[in-house]
Amino acid sequence: MGRTNPTYRDAVSSLESEWGPMRRALRREYQGDFDRLFERARGFADAAGHANATDPERALVLSVLLAHEVELRQVRGRLEETEAKLEDAEGRLEKIEARLAETGSGLEEYATTGPEDGRS
Repeated sequence: MGRTNPTYRDAVSSLESEWGPMRRALRREYQGDFDRLFERARGFADAAGHANATDPERALVLSVLLAHEVELRQVRGRLEETEAKLEDAEGRLEKIEARLAETGSGLEEYATTGPEDGRS
């Protein structure tokens, strides 16, 4: 007894071939993006194949959406880390500026006149 539906991987390959004319019509700068959509769809082939959907296009769209959601979560995490580092750096800078203001180091004069050795 054989399968009644093609495998998800076969369906993705078939859909990619079917949409080949569109890929060729895209500007070169977008062709890599097009290819990445299908790469992302293949990234969830095990789960999509397990679902054995009768409409592989829906499984492909859901796989691509899931891949985008994963990437968004990762980007948000990196953004939060970067924002935390920036806040830390800003706090350290404020402390340094406060210490300099307390000591009256004369950096303000240096900033307006340049170094005394003639290099500016």
